[in-house]
Amino acid sequence: MLAHHLAGAAIDVLAAPTPPPTPPPGLEAAGNLFIGWMKWILIVAGVGGLLVCGIMMAVGRRNRSAFAADGAAGIPWVLAGLTCGAVAAVVVGAVLPG
Repeated sequence: MLAHHLAGAAIDVLAAPTPPPTPPPGLEAAGNLFIGWMKWILIVAGVGGLLVCGIMMAVGRRNRSAFAADGAAGIPWVLAGLTCGAVAAVVVGAVLPG
């Protein structure tokens, strides 16, 4: 019974309208700079990861099939990381509507 009332109260609090997110005064530029750096790092790491996977596949082609397989197995992980970074703002916007 108590759990039912606590769950109801939690739903009421979470469903209450909230103001849109606003950056603290003076920190908007720093926040945008930080997010820009993270995007840049993601792009560099993604390109580097795909290049490393390609190199592993090329080097492992002859008599090192396990090395080539490891390179090929890395490609979905790199693409998954890039996808997560690409949809990050959409996911956060869907979870925390402004």
